[in-house]
Amino acid sequence: MQIYLPIAEMPVSVLLILGMGAAVGFISGLFGIGGGFLMTPLLIFLGIPPAVAVATQSAQIVASSTTSVLGALRRNALDHKLGAILVAGGFVGSALGVWFFAAARRAGQLDLVIVVSYVTLFTVVGSLMLKESIREFWHRRKGGAVRPRRKAGEHAPYLGWPLRMRFYRSKLYASVIPIVALSLFIGFAGALLGIGGGFIVVPALLYIFRVPTNVVVGTSQLQIVCTTLVALILHAVTNQAVDMVLAILLIVGGVFGAQFGARMGRHLRAELFRFLLAILLLAVGLRFGLELVLKPEEPFSISVQEVRT
Repeated sequence: MQIYLPIAEMPVSVLLILGMGAAVGFISGLFGIGGGFLMTPLLIFLGIPPAVAVATQSAQIVASSTTSVLGALRRNALDHKLGAILVAGGFVGSALGVWFFAAARRAGQLDLVIVVSYVTLFTVVGSLMLKESIREFWHRRKGGAVRPRRKAGEHAPYLGWPLRMRFYRSKLYASVIPIVALSLFIGFAGALLGIGGGFIVVPALLYIFRVPTNVVVGTSQLQIVCTTLVALILHAVTNQAVDMVLAILLIVGGVFGAQFGARMGRHLRAELFRFLLAILLLAVGLRFGLELVLKPEEPFSISVQEVRT
């Protein structure tokens, strides 16, 4: 069964899009993060224009993250103060990301920017997570401590920068400068690449700021849903690249898949969780990297430029 996407200007199989949404939703529920980092590349590989894939995927991220935030609120597993700072920085980062997105699109370099960004980001993050998971597995096998606890008064230098603030729910007393810098980057990358950024902000809050695990997921999801919603609106108004037909299909498929993934994810060990996610990131990064070295099927393209008089 085929359906025509008005913004992407191409027909697609309804069952294929629903199946992709369900598969990515399953992975999203399994790992507890947004599936934008995987769905956007899949849409591009399917032939959806990168601009439409990035902008439309934001709608699916907003829908899936909203349910996570509501669940965290019910469990009181959310740091409102930390979340507010992450959201504020994410708003600015999203606006900058959409502006850069539009500028690269006007210059005709958007496809190259997206591919290079995915290769760089996924290779770096995937390699770091793979290294951490292997080290954790090795320490557990040796019977030693996975991560030595900090002693009283021992803190990373960046936590002592100016503008320090106390976050009681997260048991954190640190400068807001690195927190804002992290949120700016997540917002920028999310708007540019159509990703929620959960696979970046969750490890950052865990390992860089040592926020308790039970607070990390809910707080990160609050930042993701707010900044992604802003990016979605800006993409729709500025770039007219949001295909609502495609977005609805992705949301419907993702909702079903996420339920099954969440149930299976409860039985995953922490080191296996990070290992599988790292392999997934590296695989997607490698797939994009091949596009930079392989000869494309259509080496030339024709586009119509608007001439203002």
